[in-house]
Amino acid sequence: MADFAYSLNDPFPAECRGGAVTLGNFDGVHRGHQALLAEMIREARRLGGPAVAVTFDPPPAFILRPQAFQPFLTTVPYRCELLHAAGADHVVTIKTCAELLNLEARDFFEQILRDGFQAKAVIEGFNFAFGRGRRGTGEILKTWGEAAGMAVTLVAAQFEGGEPISSSRVRTAVLDGNVGLATRLLGRPYRVAGRVTTGHQRGRSLGFPTANLTAIENLVPGPGVYAVRATHQGKAWDAAAHLGPRPTFAEASPSVEIHLLVFDGDLYGQTLEVDFYKKVREPKSFASIDELKKQIELDVGMIERTLKSA
Repeated sequence: MADFAYSLNDPFPAECRGGAVTLGNFDGVHRGHQALLAEMIREARRLGGPAVAVTFDPPPAFILRPQAFQPFLTTVPYRCELLHAAGADHVVTIKTCAELLNLEARDFFEQILRDGFQAKAVIEGFNFAFGRGRRGTGEILKTWGEAAGMAVTLVAAQFEGGEPISSSRVRTAVLDGNVGLATRLLGRPYRVAGRVTTGHQRGRSLGFPTANLTAIENLVPGPGVYAVRATHQGKAWDAAAHLGPRPTFAEASPSVEIHLLVFDGDLYGQTLEVDFYKKVREPKSFASIDELKKQIELDVGMIERTLKSA
């Protein structure tokens, strides 16, 4: 397995030619994406070539409509990791640039798929569009692919709760704090990663020391207290997460604080990965520190029970 960073007009990696290809933003690598990857792997094995997932950095919409774009669900390294975990032999990340965005659909097909990857099969979603102005459609891709001796498969939408699974639906669930729904859409808990830095040390004085996370690059769930698992260098701890403002201390600025339920050590300066399992409650203000401590004890008990069955 390998990852490749590709800029337009670079030579295509030889390892990635002559197999099955799927292209997309793949932000979140949710169950809909996983269905594409599963079909790609089947085609690659049938053809005896590599299974190649192609993603873009950044997604084209980030350049075309930056004012409307929200933080990503997955960083590029984590996205590549997930694509490999779903079975891709190779992951190619194409650097998005003006020249790429201005390629007409026919040029995109010929330069990227036909001549570049020399694809024998292409697998895309039912609503796939490509080329300048998204003028290339799935049906056009099938017509051109068949003429070039390329098998083209369009995979139907995947559903959860009677509605199609999509990155935008995952994003809405995460922002709403509905991490249970996000888990069902993704097929795994939603994850953020950040660097542990020194905070106000209030948690320590309350008997519940917290790791203050900063430098988080992907979308942070909505405010609240959550049952989470935190991981560092392959070791995982059950934990409580407090996201958002701290009204008891009259602090409106949002924060991400993680309390590891059983931990003795120093994680300052280290990267912590946090998987979200359930929202326990909304943030609220307490009349006294004692009331806050009692609520935290109740939260921890509920989180322990939640994670025991997760």
